[in-house]
Amino acid sequence: MFGDIMGMMGKLKETQKKVQETKERLNTVMIDEQSSDGLLKVTLTANREIKSISIDDSLLQDKEQLEDYLVLTLNKAIEKATNVNETELAAVAKEGMPNIPGMDAFMK
Repeated sequence: MFGDIMGMMGKLKETQKKVQETKERLNTVMIDEQSSDGLLKVTLTANREIKSISIDDSLLQDKEQLEDYLVLTLNKAIEKATNVNETELAAVAKEGMPNIPGMDAFMK
């Protein structure tokens, strides 16, 4: 019985390490998004850290329009990054879960 518990603890520690490695790797996965007309472009990591914003000069004439562009484009980019992040981390976590009968029902 204790061997099973020790085995599960070891597997959980290994999974924690893989999750941390995945989080670090996601810092290098870049998500690019742009406004529908291409006047605003943003790049962020899959960990949702903004790396760059490119603004066409024509947007600098209208503060409200620029703000709207930023909100819409950043939200789309954050949504994409969140999807990549959650998918990658869920895959690592599921792979590392100990085989406990009945737990499959909770992983759906």
